[in-house]
Amino acid sequence: MIAPSFNQKHYRPALKRFLEPILSALFQRELTRLGPMLAGRLATEVVRLFEAICPAPEHLRPGQLLWTVPDRNTNPRSRNRPLIPVILTLSSPEDAQRLAQGATISENLQEALSRMFLEAHAQGGLLSVRDAALVLHHHQSAITRFRQSYEKKHDCILPHPGSLQDVGSTISHKAQAVRKVVLERKDPATVAREMTHAQSSVDRYLRDYHRVKTLYDVRPDPMFIHQCTNIAKHVVRQYIELIQQEKQQDEKKSDKQA
Repeated sequence: MIAPSFNQKHYRPALKRFLEPILSALFQRELTRLGPMLAGRLATEVVRLFEAICPAPEHLRPGQLLWTVPDRNTNPRSRNRPLIPVILTLSSPEDAQRLAQGATISENLQEALSRMFLEAHAQGGLLSVRDAALVLHHHQSAITRFRQSYEKKHDCILPHPGSLQDVGSTISHKAQAVRKVVLERKDPATVAREMTHAQSSVDRYLRDYHRVKTLYDVRPDPMFIHQCTNIAKHVVRQYIELIQQEKQQDEKKSDKQA
């Protein structure tokens, strides 16, 4: 057996001063069934996670905050859905400029809210209405009103779990996209841009809508249509409402022409 050198004996204990060895020692002490190798791996993973959700201070500008949100590319109903860190701009120079020009606090909150929804989406996550309420210290119902007012004013759909993943009581993003094309007569490409969707997704929603429409003419039963198409029941019901509105719109147009 080779004896350790002076440098090894002198400097190796200094490794215990760093974060990973400190965590590894803690895990071995508190979780006695963990061996040194597993404790070391766990310590490495904890440090990696810490570094991921705590970016360097220079990455945050004044008025910004760090928040964790669900990954927008994972199943919203998954128990192990990963959270990712995102940087949200709570207050910006543009906010102060708008207030200086006479904007109301409500108008400024709507702008801040829309900005945070879009920032989270651009960084691969989805900011929920609940989390926005926590960040802005408002009730969820108020946040929903601000969001809806902004969307109506700017004719857009902000990205959040309710609009993109059909979570909550919000009308599905599929029905929203179809409404814009079928009732508002917008081009699908324009709708995709407004809703921060891929063009192929909007095209798929329209194909599904026309499948539901064809079956509705045969048998206007939501359960029957759901079983034939495998489209979610609540989406089928929303498509049926759009079908009825489209027929009413066509009837009014025919009456005017007559």
